[in-house]
Amino acid sequence: MSDEQSPWMGDLVHDEDTRRRGIVTDVRGGTVWVLRPEWGQGQWASRRPDCLTLIMRREDLRDQL
Repeated sequence: MSDEQSPWMGDLVHDEDTRRRGIVTDVRGGTVWVLRPEWGQGQWASRRPDCLTLIMRREDLRDQL
């Protein structure tokens, strides 16, 4: 995954490991991505950013609100 396409806070992603979509809420130390569900409560962590597929950037999500 190139840096240009790496997901960052606020981005909507698909986590291939959990087969869920989520929004990145935190990036801890550049090694742990914390995600919350697109809808509903909870959170989970991913240590494999290469398994996170960018669906939509934060800026584009804001435009849809």
